[in-house]
Amino acid sequence: MVALVDAPTLKSWLSETGEIALLDVREHGQFGEGHLFFAVPLPYSRLELNLAALVPNPDVRIVLCDAGDGVAERAAARAEALGYRNVNILTGGVAAWKHAGYTLYAGVNVPSKTFGELIEYQKHTPRVTAQALQAMRDANEDMVIVDGRPFAEYRKMSIPDGICCPNGELVLRIRDIAPDPSTKIVINCAGRTRSIIGAQTLIDFGIPNPVYALENGTQGWFLAGLDLERGASRRYLDAISTADIGALERRAHTLAEKHGVAFVSAADAHAWLADTSRTTYLLDVRAPEEYAKSPVSGFAHAPGGQLIQATDQWVGVKGARLVLIDAEGVRAPVVAAWLRQLGHEACVLDGGAAATAALDWRRPPRAPGAPAPRPMPVREAADAIKTGAVQIIDLRASTSYRQGHIPQAVWSIRPRLATAIADPGKIVLLVADESGIAALAALELAEAGCRDVRLLEGGCEAWQAAGLPVAATPDRPADGDCLDFLFFTHARHDGDAKAAEAARQYLAWEIGLLDQLDAQERGAFRI
Repeated sequence: MVALVDAPTLKSWLSETGEIALLDVREHGQFGEGHLFFAVPLPYSRLELNLAALVPNPDVRIVLCDAGDGVAERAAARAEALGYRNVNILTGGVAAWKHAGYTLYAGVNVPSKTFGELIEYQKHTPRVTAQALQAMRDANEDMVIVDGRPFAEYRKMSIPDGICCPNGELVLRIRDIAPDPSTKIVINCAGRTRSIIGAQTLIDFGIPNPVYALENGTQGWFLAGLDLERGASRRYLDAISTADIGALERRAHTLAEKHGVAFVSAADAHAWLADTSRTTYLLDVRAPEEYAKSPVSGFAHAPGGQLIQATDQWVGVKGARLVLIDAEGVRAPVVAAWLRQLGHEACVLDGGAAATAALDWRRPPRAPGAPAPRPMPVREAADAIKTGAVQIIDLRASTSYRQGHIPQAVWSIRPRLATAIADPGKIVLLVADESGIAALAALELAEAGCRDVRLLEGGCEAWQAAGLPVAATPDRPADGDCLDFLFFTHARHDGDAKAAEAARQYLAWEIGLLDQLDAQERGAFRI
């Protein structure tokens, strides 16, 4: 049975040593405008699709929060239908939290972002400004610029001459990038966090090179009036040099043990999966190309650098156990050391991915999700539109709808679907990029009295490919209705005057996170 919890009680729960999953079921844009520090985003529009991965233990205590608009109650019913047995709702939602005198945080990945700022503050991570870095380039100093972001982000915009090597790969591959110990190494990202964490990773690992974080990353470079590179393709080599693996592994183990990281056997870690009193996450921190070639069933792919940067994308339970694997015993210990400092109970599987082979790591399947609606071919849909037999609801991102949609379609999202239906007796035709999103919408619509819900076969792409018209509405839905879009961060990479102001605001937000922390929130970290 679902229980209600007030803000002061929830605040005390978050200080306890036991496990708790604090899930914010508002949509992405709403979450980013202001949320609880320890809240994990799980939009109601995706609830059943992501809940099992974020909260794999159905016995864990869950607290759902919303805007005080009843969405948490609906989400609680869905969670209970999936077998979750300890579901609670924050009375009054995020507004009640603020009314109780507690802070709401803007942005996303706030604990990880705050952690980066704490690392710089406490460890005095060396840094270099954009202007100083450009002077180093002009002087042809012996240096390398290493971009600690994933390759897709790097390609969008990067520092000229920069080489992509995501933070989780740094200790394993930096010697191939900078073989001379006198070469200066400058780590950058788009803003601050990964620049700081990447540089401090190499320093803590004992790399002899001079290492610096690029202050404010590509945004700082842009704000300094310097040109960014677009579409760069320089990156680390896929092959891992094996000459120094033994020495690297020993150093990684020493660093991990310094931060309390345990090394567990495959048998012990596997036994944890049957322990209903605890939550265990299985995370593979290898590079994407490695994971694609040899995935380990049951282990989620969480590239190491991104796992530190955005832990709440994979871990929904505060106080849970995290079991990490790699291929060589270097990356997982280093990532686990950072996760321990972030406040997580992270450990490393002895033997890495190779040690998993003898056991089945898959969890028992949950109840099946809602079935996808019956498809409607494009031409049949076009004919039905002419006769007025259908009403069309576009479930894609609000920004995609603005760029182009079927002229008769209205945009909506799961929490608001009931208000989008003009006539429940008509066929409802859904346009979606994901069949799972359409299935959840169909479930909602059926409960609202719609008897015939279909899914446009091939989506909007198939509609356009058939030569059928689309309409662009740059201002519709209105900004206030775009619950799924965070305007707070979107303009900072556009390269114009608005981008400059957005970048300044974003960097000020990152730097200002420390001043918002209370003792409980700051105490969650173990630096």
